[in-house]
Parts: sequence; structure tokens; C-alpha cells
Amino acid sequence: MTSSRRSFLKNSAIAATAAAFMPNDIFASPARIQRVGIQLYSVRDAMKTDPAGTLKKLADMGYKHVEHANYIDRKFYGWTAKEFKKRLDDLGLQMPSGHTVMTPAHWDAATNDFTDVWKHTVEDAAYMGQKFVISPWLDDKVRHDTDLLKRTMDQFNKSGELCQKFDMKFGYHNHDFEFTTMVGDMRLFDYIMQNTDPNKVSQQLDIGNMYGRENDAISIINKYPGRFVSMHVKDEIKSADKTEGTGYESTILGRGVLPVKEVLKAAKKTGGTVYLIIEQESYQGLDPIDCVKIDLQTMKKWGY
Repeated sequence: MTSSRRSFLKNSAIAATAAAFMPNDIFASPARIQRVGIQLYSVRDAMKTDPAGTLKKLADMGYKHVEHANYIDRKFYGWTAKEFKKRLDDLGLQMPSGHTVMTPAHWDAATNDFTDVWKHTVEDAAYMGQKFVISPWLDDKVRHDTDLLKRTMDQFNKSGELCQKFDMKFGYHNHDFEFTTMVGDMRLFDYIMQNTDPNKVSQQLDIGNMYGRENDAISIINKYPGRFVSMHVKDEIKSADKTEGTGYESTILGRGVLPVKEVLKAAKKTGGTVYLIIEQESYQGLDPIDCVKIDLQTMKKWGY
């Protein structure tokens, strides 16, 4: 994971914390269908400067599904849910999932309920037609405070219950720290898996983020069969920055060191994975738009 992605998520979590204190089923027949989408963070700069034009380029490439990484003050990339849905509809795009960091501040202990900020997050996701509301981060303080971590897992399960009311599921997305942070004698990743109800909380496995910490995504899939309805599909190469993250960075699919095709087969056979989300965060000097076009072409060559 790049430092920019870390900064983005940390800043999103900070913004979410501050905000918390302010006054057609596409997965039918999941055993037979796997759908390919793109995480819009892959083209984050283009989405800042020309979101409408960027979405059109993605649609013209052949993408049908997108996953957002920008929901601030009830707006997606500056658009209200109604406005953004129309943009997507006009381009023939659907948004089955999105990333919004949930923090402990989204739970109001005084009322024993979620804050309006998180309720609006879920409501707007439902309006967009999402099936998953995914939180992609845990703050340092949550990771290292056992009591707070336990309450956060309870909050995850409660968020799952809230999402179920809208025919959605709550989800969590891993990075690399889940495989190095220990909760007693257990990895944080395993703690999350064992303390979230699979009927309420889905896991989105990022096979790139974990590389270098847990090299074998297939072993994780086999250890927790059926738990990974969604997956971030990445390939990785050694990073020039040896001090950041795992020492690896993402690259165009098929050009790195990950056994991506084998992981995808395991995901379908054992993981229960029905939504494959392309995400590329580093580009080795190439245009991100060109990269994600090649990524989609590669997935098609592989039969997806």
C-alpha cells in the first residue's frame, strides 16, 4: 500500500470522526457469476480534476461496475447521491460497493445507537444500489486497545444489522497491518475474522496489501472458506521505497510476482467471491487511465 493511500485513509478517518460530532440484486446465482469492477481510487487524480470525463472513459473501456472511495458530507466526488446515481445510470455503470471509514465515533454510547452521520452513510449507499458498505481502515488506537477493539467488532456486527435492513452487508477491507499486529497470541486479521458474524459482516480480501506480510492469499481463503464475497485484485512488484509498507507496490495485472490467476480460481472455488475489484495504486510512470484499461483487458483474457 502506498504512503498516499495511507494518508488518504487516515485523513478520511479523521474527517469521519469530526463529522460524527457535527449537528436489482447483481449477485444473483453467485456460484455461477463473477463480476469485475474498478476501485475508483485507481484513478483518484483524474476523479478529482474531471470526475465526469473519467467515469465516461471507464465506461467506454468496458467497465460496468465501480467502487467509490470518496464519500464526504453526504456527497460522492462532490455529487449528492441522487446526482451521482444519475451520472452512473447515464453511463450504464453500477456501484455495488463503496469504501467509507467507520470509526468508534460513529457509535453514540448515550443513545446506544449509530450517529446520524453513519445512518446517512448507509441510507445513501442503499439509494445508490450498493450491496456492500465497506470500511477499509482501523485506527492505531483501535488496533492496540483490546477493549476498544472488542467494542469496534461489536460495532461492526451492529453495522451489519443496520445494513441488513437495507438489503446490504457491512464489510471490512484489509491492509497489511492486520498481519503484523497481534492481539494477545493472535494476529489482528484472525481476531477480526473470529469476532465478526459472517452473516452480518463480509470480508473484502485485498491480495496486494497483504503481500509481503502473508504471501499466500490462497491459504487465507482456504482457512476461511466462503468469507470473501468481494476481492481487490492486484499484482505487485518490489517497490523502490524499501521503507514503506511491505516493500512492494501494485502494478499492471500479470506483470508482477503474485499468482493472481491461481488466487482468482481459489476465490471462486472456495472463497465465495463474486465481485472482483481491480485496484492499482502505483503505475511505474504510466498513466493510471492506461493502466486500468490494460488491467481490464487482462482480466478479460483470463476469462473474467
